[in-house]
Amino acid sequence: MSERKGPFKLVTVNTAPERAKRVIGRLIEALRGDFDIEHIDNCESIDQVVPTVTKHKPNVLFCASMWTAEEAEKIQTLARSVVPDIKTHAIPTGLQVERGPDGVVEYLVGRVPVLLES
Repeated sequence: MSERKGPFKLVTVNTAPERAKRVIGRLIEALRGDFDIEHIDNCESIDQVVPTVTKHKPNVLFCASMWTAEEAEKIQTLARSVVPDIKTHAIPTGLQVERGPDGVVEYLVGRVPVLLES
């Protein structure tokens, strides 16, 4: 039996904090056997990224699918300005709209283990 990896402190950047909480809750549940992930906060705007990352020093940050590629890049750059080795991932723009929360969870379950192990 392999050891669970973590703990990982996760911050999300999502204008819909309740949806972020639900989707990430499902992700955490799906990966619980292998990873110890704690969703510690959500930023509802780009302006909240630096203060939130400064406060919590997370090691993982996800950008939700409502951000454009340019906004997601800015968010990730801001996060790295505070925590240089933070692992970041931007969910593709529009994924929530196209495939709904199930599609986002399925997408993340496929990508997050590789990100966390990198």
